[in-house]
Amino acid sequence: MLTKESLTYFFKEKVTQPLSFREMVYNLNLTPPERRKLKRLLREMVNDGDIVRTRKGLYGPAEEMNLISGYFEAHRDGYGFVILEKPGERDVFIPARATLGAMNNDRVIARIENRRRREGSIIRILERAYTRVVGTFEAGRSGFYVRPKNRSVPFDLYIAPKEKGKAKDGDSVIAEIISYPSDKRPPAGRIIKILEKPKTPLDEVEGIIDEFNLPRRFPHNVIEEAKSLYARRQNTEDRTQKRKDLCSLPTVTIDGEKAKDFDDAISIKRTDDGYRLWVHIADVGFFVGWDSLIDKEARKRGTSVYFPDRVIPMLPKELSEDLCSLRPKVERMAFTVEMDFDMHGERTDARFYPSIINSNERMTYTSVKKILVDEDRKERQKYDYLLQDFEMMGELCNILKSRRLKRGSLDFDLPEPEVLLDIQGNPENIIRAERNFAHMIIEEFMIAANEAVAGHLEALNIPSLYRIHEEPDPMKLEGIMKIISSLRILKRTKTITPKDFSDLIKQIQGTPEEEIINHMILRSLKQAKYSPINVGHFGLASESYTHFTSPIRRYPDLVVHRILREVLTKKHLGDKRIKDLESLLPDIAFHSSRMERQADEAERAVLSAMRVWFMREKVGEEFEGKVVSVTPYGLKIRLKDYYVEGFLHVSYMTDDFYQYDEKSLSLHGVHRKKRFTIGKELKVRIDRVDMEEREIVLGI
Repeated sequence: MLTKESLTYFFKEKVTQPLSFREMVYNLNLTPPERRKLKRLLREMVNDGDIVRTRKGLYGPAEEMNLISGYFEAHRDGYGFVILEKPGERDVFIPARATLGAMNNDRVIARIENRRRREGSIIRILERAYTRVVGTFEAGRSGFYVRPKNRSVPFDLYIAPKEKGKAKDGDSVIAEIISYPSDKRPPAGRIIKILEKPKTPLDEVEGIIDEFNLPRRFPHNVIEEAKSLYARRQNTEDRTQKRKDLCSLPTVTIDGEKAKDFDDAISIKRTDDGYRLWVHIADVGFFVGWDSLIDKEARKRGTSVYFPDRVIPMLPKELSEDLCSLRPKVERMAFTVEMDFDMHGERTDARFYPSIINSNERMTYTSVKKILVDEDRKERQKYDYLLQDFEMMGELCNILKSRRLKRGSLDFDLPEPEVLLDIQGNPENIIRAERNFAHMIIEEFMIAANEAVAGHLEALNIPSLYRIHEEPDPMKLEGIMKIISSLRILKRTKTITPKDFSDLIKQIQGTPEEEIINHMILRSLKQAKYSPINVGHFGLASESYTHFTSPIRRYPDLVVHRILREVLTKKHLGDKRIKDLESLLPDIAFHSSRMERQADEAERAVLSAMRVWFMREKVGEEFEGKVVSVTPYGLKIRLKDYYVEGFLHVSYMTDDFYQYDEKSLSLHGVHRKKRFTIGKELKVRIDRVDMEEREIVLGI
């Protein structure tokens, strides 16, 4: 039977050179109807990047033709890297001349030109990440253009006179891309919206939503489907059938003060051998089936996006904040992972089942910290009936964390900025977000649940989605070690391997450079992603890991829920179902990883915007700061009073002529011998705030 799988086998096992369509028909001995099917399958496989069609019309497997597929990570200077879809392969460097006009996050096929240097050129763009750009409309002698705001977009967009609408020179606009760049023509577009200059930070956020083409609302039919699900909630038979009743089990959620979507709850008991931990996750899969309207919309969005003033949710609020949310004092359907641990934190058993829970309390991280760390008498009295449970949670958290660190897991205690808004939505402060012991409890318990689910499905050899994190690229590792060695704080000088990272992080704990080095190590690591192929999670030192614990806000978690439910219900999945999953999961993994990256970029853009709006009233003021990065062009400095970074350009350092020393990663003065290195403290002045570029320019 002619299928994608049979064609993949044919190319891998039977083909020694590229074949024409006729040669394939002959070799496969196809009937006329099968020939038509072959044409369709070949077209799909070429579009997916599984095989390649040469300029002469010959077909062959990509890997046999020195070709690789992945997504393009663009740099603002024009060059970039192809991050391979297949795990375990090093990234491929693409020079600016060889990008074929690829934009950031485009899905591409590249030819490896130099294997030793891992350098190549893009030969085909399979899927575009962007259909529109935000930029500045420019009217010149040679015509009309849009200069993209996003510097990773490597071209200006030509706008024909009839496509410019009412745009005037200097306007901020959104342009829809009509044609992408090729060998024969430049990229072209049409103006679809003229953006007003933002007058408030909220206007700026609205502009970023446009910039990243994020959805502001759900389609009407999706909302209607969400509302109709309330009827299903009332169906008592559906709720109780094959569900374990855990309503009498003491259960709590622990989240931030502002959280509205509660997708995980926990329970704990002491056993003769150690601890029994229940991790209850919102049973979104019960309400949202494959290919329903809500499912298609959630798959397209991939993830919720979190801004200081709002959330752009993956699911309608009828589900995310009500029907699926594990709110306190009400019965809710959940998917429970029940795990037994011995006194050393080794998991001895795990069980998975649909359940009904009734959360006793909606706890916050602050409240749990008061109970366990501050031993606040008032808070402990308020929740006295749960005190024993909280103390057990703290014990188990410490045991699990200690065990995880011993196996080589990386423990970054990296501060994150938190934007505090006033009633009007203006930033009134930007602080270092607190990460306390209560956060660690939830993190450890969610890691444990995710590992249990991943290990269970992998042991059954069931196709699933894994959360993978590959070892760092040796070239990047070499670069990062140069920087760390230059700081002269290491107790040893032997070559550092990825396995030594955990020891390295311990060595630098408590040093002034700790936070900066942790950030550098983190940047040297590959980005975690979703994949149907399990290669482990380097950062967690986990052999098998998935995302299961946040189905309200992450689509891959919802997919894993469905697969686990199917396994528990059917016990055995047929060959056809296995093949269906194997063909479906790679695209879901790729798209989910892409949408996660886009969400991260949008969240960073909003944070940058909030920083410049916050600092624009402080131009001329002086602040204490610390150097967090040194480049040939100047210093990146983080202020002490606010969690804000700015750039001090070398041209603003007018007390001497400064030169960049690559070996010591420092700027040093030629005459006065003043030296600026990572970690150095200095006083800086806010010289200028560039609202357009969202940059803070410093002076001394």
